[in-house]
Amino acid sequence: MHVTTETFIRDSSVAVQNKTLQSRLRVLTTFTIKRNAAFASLEDGEALRDQARSIKESTIANLGHYLTQLEENVVRLGGNVHWARTGEEARAIVLDLARKNNVKRIVKGKSMATEEIELNEALEEAGIESVETDLGEYIVQLANEKPSHILAPAVHKSKEDVAELFAEKLGVLNLRHAEEMTAVARKRLREKFCAADMGITGANFAIAETGTIVLLENEGNIRLSTTLPRIHVALMGLEKLVPTLADLAVFLKVLARSASGQKMSSYVSMITGPRRTGETDGAEEFHLIILDNGRTRLLADEEMRESLYCLRCGACLNVCPVYQKVGGHAYGTVYSGPIGSILTPAFAGLEKSKDLPFASTLCGACREICPVRIDIPRMLLKLRSEWSEGDSAKAAGGRLTERIAIKVWAFVMRRRSLYNLAFRAAAFFQGPMLEDGKLKHLPLASGGWTENRDFPALARKSFREMWRDNESQ
Repeated sequence: MHVTTETFIRDSSVAVQNKTLQSRLRVLTTFTIKRNAAFASLEDGEALRDQARSIKESTIANLGHYLTQLEENVVRLGGNVHWARTGEEARAIVLDLARKNNVKRIVKGKSMATEEIELNEALEEAGIESVETDLGEYIVQLANEKPSHILAPAVHKSKEDVAELFAEKLGVLNLRHAEEMTAVARKRLREKFCAADMGITGANFAIAETGTIVLLENEGNIRLSTTLPRIHVALMGLEKLVPTLADLAVFLKVLARSASGQKMSSYVSMITGPRRTGETDGAEEFHLIILDNGRTRLLADEEMRESLYCLRCGACLNVCPVYQKVGGHAYGTVYSGPIGSILTPAFAGLEKSKDLPFASTLCGACREICPVRIDIPRMLLKLRSEWSEGDSAKAAGGRLTERIAIKVWAFVMRRRSLYNLAFRAAAFFQGPMLEDGKLKHLPLASGGWTENRDFPALARKSFREMWRDNESQ
């Protein structure tokens, strides 16, 4: 998994100065308002969230059983199941299927998993045309960029940006309205659908008891990608399972509401194997690739396991004060925002993505809005602890001043008289550093902490001293 997370601090600093990006990111508030209204209209909204979490918890705890059941049912119905331990193995499976079937053109439905393994790049290197058919994904593909949001891949682009892009890449000039741009994209993509040999999608859910994969969308492009080409390949992370159709009903209610504020996605496709005799729609061949790529590491870690409950709704990005300021590209990975700061270290390694767990205020908004109540702040703290205390930090040298400061702080905090003395001394000597009643230049502030925020001045008296003075009056 290719990531550029090492430059997060630099890229996020640039992003917060980008006024155009800041204006585009304001739309995230609209997503949250719609989400809240959608859940408020449900009498049992909170109970459904609890139920969804319970189903996920039970499924992940018994994942091996349900994966076996899913494979048996897919094969029984004429499909093929492939297992991929890594992104490299998953890419090799797709390329092998394409070569064996003389595939020249591929249409793709929106899929975070295919972005995760960088499938488009592998297909391009092999000389196979691969076209994203989701409008947002199509835009970022034309721009040679990565998606910046789970739900809205091109949220960082304005209407004018898209018009300029279409003029440059498609030769269509003077587009001013969104409807005109959509019509241009639709015409180009229809031609691709009709000429495609293979359709590739992700899978929002896979139902173990029936061998069915479920795909949710609002544009109809995924349905065309699965029915027109003669081969359909679905790539799913192994955590996407739900046991039964009855369980699916719960997730259909909470996912669309969390993602876009809709009661239901415009298109819900349930695909059970390839086309059967007498059917007019569907692919002749169906292949399901089940991807690990670091997920079993999360499964084995009891403290991090619940990150596998994620439905990829994007709600945590929309409320995150950090994501709202820096956008998705600063994270340097396909999974951005709070949940991405947990998933990326698991998929790409903590050493490559050490800054992401620190890209959070730990305000808890992500936990409150998550449809399955994933405790993201707790897991971010665990990753911070692993980096700060683990071998990777020592190998990197760590920050000597930080380690010394923490040890001194711990020593003082264990001794009440020493703490009181230190407090009085700090309050007395802070005078030269004060400006307008704030500490503007805090000594030894790690990473320029006071460059962008003020540190409150220490009170002349502690609360205990003020309490005693009040009692004596």
